[in-house]
Amino acid sequence: MAELTYRAAVAHGIAQEMARDERVVLVGEDVAGAGGVFKTTVGLLDRFGPNRVIDTPIAEQAILGAAMGAAMTGLRPVAEIMFSDFFAVCWDLVANEMAKTRYMTDGQVSLPLVVKTGNGGGLRFGAQHSQSVENWAMAVPGLKVVTPSTPRDVVGLMAAAVRCDDPVLFFEHKGLYAMKGEVPDGEVVDELGTAVVRRTGADATILALGLMVPRALAAADELAARGIDAEVIDVRSLVPLDTRTILASVAKTGHLFTVEENPRLLGWGAEIASIVADEGFWTLDGPIQRITTPHIPLPAADSLEDLVLPSADRIAATVEKSLQT
Repeated sequence: MAELTYRAAVAHGIAQEMARDERVVLVGEDVAGAGGVFKTTVGLLDRFGPNRVIDTPIAEQAILGAAMGAAMTGLRPVAEIMFSDFFAVCWDLVANEMAKTRYMTDGQVSLPLVVKTGNGGGLRFGAQHSQSVENWAMAVPGLKVVTPSTPRDVVGLMAAAVRCDDPVLFFEHKGLYAMKGEVPDGEVVDELGTAVVRRTGADATILALGLMVPRALAAADELAARGIDAEVIDVRSLVPLDTRTILASVAKTGHLFTVEENPRLLGWGAEIASIVADEGFWTLDGPIQRITTPHIPLPAADSLEDLVLPSADRIAATVEKSLQT
């Protein structure tokens, strides 16, 4: 068992798959010699060489175009888009090409391709470099979407993503890169579409993703001090979505809260709320509550960014107020 930072776990997870399968290659801006702008690919060039760890120009369309062609012709590439905000530059390749090629060729061409990216706010990078855009990806049929919240899950979900024969968007939360956690020795492999119950409870179900998971856990500790026993579920995978775990928890607690960093309008929690309303309505003892960022561009000022992002205190206050009404 080793203790790794979240950023080191990214490199560890990619290295695990590159060592296992020589078809796995890494491409992106500054991923080779510099070890990535967020230092998530440190050591991979030295270990696997320049034919498998490849720096690219500052050109998101070129990065994904090259990766897509590589995937179509037998490789299993991992491509990095430095900030998830930059998906806007190459969204045609993601939404119209990567997501649809296997379908439009009747399965004759598969795309075993992972696109990793730094996602989310909290680091004062401003409106164009702080967005949480997993809901963009979730809306496109043909893409799989994952967001790990721990170093161990970074490794396991990266392995699952690389081994998948469909394109996977792998969202790494920038605010978690420095956090440390234990990663088991040997091969670590997870399954896409599986949520994890991080804390069991009987009074309320709190769903969270990425940076919101540790905040939801901190909120649950606050609530416990007030006599409220909250269950916290790390969604981890938006597509496929583990509805079974979510519905089972709601059936137990009777109350559902989603904690979403993405803007409120059309956030992933809205889709989960719709599913629970359809399939678990009679298990609910109160209205579903969504705790989100407002529908605004993220400010760069620290006090304002902290104000708009869901905090542990806001989560706890929302849950407590809802259960008291």
